[in-house]
Amino acid sequence: MNRRRQSPLPPPLPAGGLRVVPLGGLGEIGRNMTVFEHNGDLLIVDCGVLFPEEHQPGVDVILPDFSWIRDRLDRVVAIVLTHGHEDHIGGVPYLLRERPDIPLVGSRLTIGFITAKLREHRIRPVTIEVAEGDRRPLGSFDCEFLAVNHSIPDGLAVALRTPAGLVLHTGDFKMDQFPLDRRITDLRGFARLGEEGVDLMLVDSTNADVPGFTTAERELGPAIETVFRTAPRRIIVSSFASHVHRIQQVLDAAHQHGRKVAFVGRSMVRNMGIAAELGYLRIPDGLVVDLKALDRLPAAKVTLVCTGSQGEPMAALSKMAAGTHMIDVGPGDTVLLASSLIPGNENAVYGVINGLTSLGASVVHKGNAKVHVSGHASAGELVYCYNIVRPANVLPVHGEARHLRANADLAISTGIAPDRVLIAHDGAVIDLIGGRATLTGSVPAHNVYVDGQTVGTVTEESLEVRRVLGQQGVVTVVVLVDPDTGQLTEPPDYLTRGFAHDEQGFDGATPVIEKALSELSGPAARTSARQEQAVAAAVTTWIRRVKNRAPVVVVVLVDA
Repeated sequence: MNRRRQSPLPPPLPAGGLRVVPLGGLGEIGRNMTVFEHNGDLLIVDCGVLFPEEHQPGVDVILPDFSWIRDRLDRVVAIVLTHGHEDHIGGVPYLLRERPDIPLVGSRLTIGFITAKLREHRIRPVTIEVAEGDRRPLGSFDCEFLAVNHSIPDGLAVALRTPAGLVLHTGDFKMDQFPLDRRITDLRGFARLGEEGVDLMLVDSTNADVPGFTTAERELGPAIETVFRTAPRRIIVSSFASHVHRIQQVLDAAHQHGRKVAFVGRSMVRNMGIAAELGYLRIPDGLVVDLKALDRLPAAKVTLVCTGSQGEPMAALSKMAAGTHMIDVGPGDTVLLASSLIPGNENAVYGVINGLTSLGASVVHKGNAKVHVSGHASAGELVYCYNIVRPANVLPVHGEARHLRANADLAISTGIAPDRVLIAHDGAVIDLIGGRATLTGSVPAHNVYVDGQTVGTVTEESLEVRRVLGQQGVVTVVVLVDPDTGQLTEPPDYLTRGFAHDEQGFDGATPVIEKALSELSGPAARTSARQEQAVAAAVTTWIRRVKNRAPVVVVVLVDA
């Protein structure tokens, strides 16, 4: 099992070889993006986002690092999108800002979702709609698309044929044998590719550490039906805005129990409209109404479907929990969280649950009812796939470190040689040459932060400052200095925000500032910049020693 990180500079790709570079999705759940290079052409599979955690304040989403391909965007023949979840398509608008005419290849629903998203970014994409069973050349790559079952309709795996070998990328998948849309994972196609000879298989790792087989989606029906049968007042369902199957079950239950439904949240309204228009969501006549129409109905006849299942601060459910949404949640209401917890979001989600509970609502979630099943293959399904495909080399993708390792162990357990199973990281360079995949180097794959309208300007250093501001506060020191002597003309003023201090305040810091200024010597050392640095360092050290805190210290120096 090859886990060693090589030189940061990969060698040139040998003629006829295939290079595989995951720029995201290895070591995290999100920002999935893999670049394939052959014969001078680049093919990208997925371009998603990662949602920020609590230690990344002010960040909206996190993108893959495009720097490795930025000066070769003219060589990108297409972006293949395996399905329509944000962690696979959310980064597309930001990449197309740099080259808008890159063709987007995907299934009908996926193209519908990404086209609507790009419309909001004022980008008109070049799209190529494909379906399972299609085979299409894209530059130097001969691409075949296979149906896979996931928690969103129309998921695809993609097989890439080049003279260097056959690669199978599963995308996100599971092996639900009773899917609501009757579209099962094409295991016959997987087996057929196995007979042809798969040289490298990139495999979804998200549930690799979960034994057995993933529960079928239709098994959620009884739990959802129970909620609709027993809820005394309004039902508020929160789900991913792309979770069409789950929302279909909610609509069916609402219709059965005589409730009307309204969608809440821009992305939910947009995506469900697209899904219904394309025939992926079946809505009985008169079931879905405008939000305002619900005011005229008894509470026991109302169902709301909204976003916010991950505790996102700006999503509808989070605002309801905080009491800042137009919809007031109260006693007798039932809130159904119909999605899993994305790792890193646990605290935010439980904060929302606590807020809703405090308002008197009954909250039904994965922890107390069977209202969610995963969209990813568990260990038993992955082993089954390895046994029917028998790939020569395996690269686990889409998962945190523990998921990648568990997936690698599963591959080895089926008889694949340990040195043919690669545990890689974002930015790793894998070359497939002569039927063997090896790690040959790495390229930059840093987190790229989106903050409002800015992309890439937020750094790890600025995030650290934000964390300090949030945890320790800020102290502003206003000092009046004689420009001739370089000394204080009067005691400094200390202004604080978010920093607790006693009545004596900063009396002890003034002598420290005087000493720091007196130690500066020569005209160059007495520049304003140098004086500000000296004061900031002195005050920071004094606060850390005396008050055991480390706030951000800002110095405002004024010539007296």
